[in-house]
Amino acid sequence: MSTEFPSKNGIVRRWHVIDGEGVVLGKLATKAAMLLMGKTKPCYTPFLDTGDHVVVVNAEKVRLTGRKEEKKVYRSFTGYPGGLTEKSFKRVRAEKPVRIVEDAIFGMLPKTKLGKQMIRKLKVYAGERHPHAAQKPAALAVQ
Repeated sequence: MSTEFPSKNGIVRRWHVIDGEGVVLGKLATKAAMLLMGKTKPCYTPFLDTGDHVVVVNAEKVRLTGRKEEKKVYRSFTGYPGGLTEKSFKRVRAEKPVRIVEDAIFGMLPKTKLGKQMIRKLKVYAGERHPHAAQKPAALAVQ
């Protein structure tokens, strides 16, 4: 008996919707990363993208534990001297709340071409509405 190997055409990709309202950011990110990588499927292969599509709504209502809301800082560096910019969590939440969830999930994916391919299947929206109703995504609860 031989081991079944997933082919590109044989991978079934499902759509999932995760509501971020009142959910801890880390728990939401781990659940989404597991789905994007395909680790919840029996056909999981570490060097293939076997994951599903994930839609996250209410990204602006995600919560943090402890004092992270006051202390968390997002940094970006342009590569030039003096090009380091820092923004507080509250400022990022006010300006672009989608970035908070995207960064958390991206940090949990592989740092390779495969990780970049997986992150393309992630769609994050600040509000409740999303344009992916035609794909009939299944609602997923995160505790």
